Amino acid sequence: MPPLIKFVYDFAEGNRDMKDLLGGKGANLAEMTNLKLPVPPGFTITTEACRAYLKSGRIPDGLDEEVTEHLEALEKEMGKKLGQSDDPLLVSVRSGAKFSMPGMMDTVLNIGLNDQSVRGLAAQAGNERFAFDSYRRLIQMFGKTVLGIAGEHFDDAIDAAKEAKGIESDLDLDDEDLRKLVETFKDVVITHAGRPFPQDPREQMDLAVRAVFDSWNTKRAVIYRRQERIPGDLGTAVSVCSMVFGNLDMESGTGVAFTRDPASGAQGVYGDYLQNAQGEDVVAGIRNTVPLADMETIDKSSYDELMGIMKTLEEHYRDLCDIEFTVERGKLWMLQTRVGKRTAAAAFRIAVQLVDQGLIDMDEAISRVNGAQLAQLMFPRFDHDSGTKPIARGMNASPGAAVGKVVFDSYTAVKWARSGEAVILVRRETNPDDLDGMIAAAGILTSRGGKTSHAAVVARGMGKTCVCGVEALKVDTKQRVVTAPGGRTIREGDVISIDGTSGDVYLGEVPVVDSPVVRYFEEGLDALGEDADDLVRAVDRIMNHADGVRRMSVRTNADNPEDAARARRFGAQGIGLCRTEHMFLGERRHLVERLILADTDDDRDQELAHLLPMQREDFVGILEAMDGLPVTIRLLDPPLHEFLPNITELSVRVAVAEARGEERENDLRMLQAVHRLHEQNPMLGLRGVRLGVVIPGLFEMQSRAILEAAAARLKIGGVPRVEIMVPLVANVQEFETIKHAIIEVARDVRAETGVHLEFLVGTMIELPRAALTADQIAEAAEFFSFGTNDLTQTTWGFSRDDVEAAFFSAYLEKGIFGVSPFESLDVEGVGALIETAVEKGRSRRPGLKLGICGEHGGDPDSVHFFEQVGLDYVSCSPFRVPVARLEAGRSVAGPTQD
Repeated sequence: MPPLIKFVYDFAEGNRDMKDLLGGKGANLAEMTNLKLPVPPGFTITTEACRAYLKSGRIPDGLDEEVTEHLEALEKEMGKKLGQSDDPLLVSVRSGAKFSMPGMMDTVLNIGLNDQSVRGLAAQAGNERFAFDSYRRLIQMFGKTVLGIAGEHFDDAIDAAKEAKGIESDLDLDDEDLRKLVETFKDVVITHAGRPFPQDPREQMDLAVRAVFDSWNTKRAVIYRRQERIPGDLGTAVSVCSMVFGNLDMESGTGVAFTRDPASGAQGVYGDYLQNAQGEDVVAGIRNTVPLADMETIDKSSYDELMGIMKTLEEHYRDLCDIEFTVERGKLWMLQTRVGKRTAAAAFRIAVQLVDQGLIDMDEAISRVNGAQLAQLMFPRFDHDSGTKPIARGMNASPGAAVGKVVFDSYTAVKWARSGEAVILVRRETNPDDLDGMIAAAGILTSRGGKTSHAAVVARGMGKTCVCGVEALKVDTKQRVVTAPGGRTIREGDVISIDGTSGDVYLGEVPVVDSPVVRYFEEGLDALGEDADDLVRAVDRIMNHADGVRRMSVRTNADNPEDAARARRFGAQGIGLCRTEHMFLGERRHLVERLILADTDDDRDQELAHLLPMQREDFVGILEAMDGLPVTIRLLDPPLHEFLPNITELSVRVAVAEARGEERENDLRMLQAVHRLHEQNPMLGLRGVRLGVVIPGLFEMQSRAILEAAAARLKIGGVPRVEIMVPLVANVQEFETIKHAIIEVARDVRAETGVHLEFLVGTMIELPRAALTADQIAEAAEFFSFGTNDLTQTTWGFSRDDVEAAFFSAYLEKGIFGVSPFESLDVEGVGALIETAVEKGRSRRPGLKLGICGEHGGDPDSVHFFEQVGLDYVSCSPFRVPVARLEAGRSVAGPTQD
């Protein structure tokens, strides 16, 4: 009886829309097969099979039989059997998840070779060196991937073989050398795995499939998924593909191609080619490749065919394509294609290029970029007019400006980064085991490899600055030293600067300047004139379209006129959060201290009277900067003890004074006040609306300052749009008490100034009870603003300042969190409360204005959720305003790319 679930699909049975089932590699191999492109025949084992295996720990029922059926069909099509002694069929076993995870999971090539079939391959190819080179590669990959043997044991054996002959390149090992190396590798397997290398081809294949399934949960794969926010329950598919050989001879080769430059987005011929090699040689960066354009002189026929296929694929996928290919004795074969990872700059350029070519429209163009990429483009760049000269130059693999101390291994990179050091990870070439260090580092520098090497591909995907292939630098990771031209040495801990845009490497720290994209947001396109390059113009087109289609407005969090003015230049449409507590820090702190120490109502009123004109002037400046736009001003929120001296320092000061017989009456009174106001959990104590209820006159003073500032602006022709926000409300009675007091103040201000004031009074929803009783609160409140920082704390029962250092790293490592709930909104928990509050609030007040002013207002994923639940605006820091504008547009423009 056939299995209920189909676990295996021939390449001809799938298509590119089946990524969930066939993974990215399997789906795209099927798509190329459907396009009649030269794809070696094969089949794909589905992600469902992987998930079933990972859940139960055994191969699911029916999978072996399906694999046998498809293998027999492949053998029939190819006219030979897997591992037969004469002219054997060989296959590769490759991983391929739905989302690209370059180098994170496992691949095994040349399966089917054994002590007998290697001779049949040699006879069929007429090349013993090629056959034994393929065999040693199989044992090496199988040993590392399937049997878990450390790669250094095989590397040491190769180095010893080269040293014995006095040669430097693997290519100079002859057939006899490789035959001996095969025997050495087999001994390595017995020594370190406790079993011989399997001679049964089917056993090789089955064990390789299991190993690829298992590689889904390797440490590096888990870390990469966490970094890229890829769900951990997807599993990987496995593609079994008939082998074609780029290492047959110098008329063969392998390469990686991009239909556009993944670093800049420029159109042209980009990629790497390596003669007499297999694909892993290119990606690993072990041998330095030649530019793809050189292939035209090496093998013009294959090159011309490749150019035609690249054009076909880009027009078919309507995007930059990343292609892996092999040439076997002049015959071109396509091994993989996918929508290519790209830098932030390339993403924006390519999006508008494809629009101009008529391949996509602007709605799709803004779905091809994202806020994280825009934020990267706003980072500072090196000042090339500073006079600093580079010591070397490599390939500009992933742009950006990175400065840090040199480290030579992943462990040190992570350790130093955790202690607050910026580091540059320096390697000959990286491999998947370096992922921890690559994430921790500010930038990555390698002396080998090109734009398609592991370091380049992973760095581009992470938006990390990277310079590859700096051949002028001699990297000695054992001695922890780099030798630069002229004999200069760079040791671990020395500071270097790397420019991923130009490929330059500098000694020391290079000064930075604002990026042209920031200047564009500050000054506008016309003001830049000739400085507005094609990237800035691409950003301008994308942003104009996003602004044109978005429904939500974007405000800023700003507490002073300077931040407000800058945010307005960045496109903010008002202030969503003006935190009044920030106005009492610094030199004004002593005024709050005096307010707290006031013994009588008259003393307290006197201190409030001192604060009033200062607050009023603060608000006049902010309202002027945001004239004509809404300004939401939050009344005092934090507990008063935050304005008082540290209790320990104050106690010591008083004790010392007493010991010396000195009188320190103010310090003693302050200490008594600190003890009186001390709370076990101040974030859940006397703060927010509770301050306004308990301290008479405090919120009235602040409201008067706001309304008098609005009146002053109105008298000179300004257009103030004031919204007064009451924080930390838990029930409607609290809110009504404060709102009533504000209305009374407004009546007085109107009478005193003769100005008719229009304003709103609303509240922050930052407690679960407020969300659950939002219908009652909406009876009195004219707007809600979701304070998602506190709402996250109170929903999870977290104290943010404590838990992030205490256990968040463990939660992330164990997969309890995919991402910190303070970084990206917890949609299932906090998001459900927001949805409830939106529904309940608008059921009582249909026109209720709704916004969000927590840090999530600038997080791309969170912005999409806020659009989904119908908020009117998001508010974020000034620098994040362009990001929020773009994401608000993307949230309504259509589905985003995988």
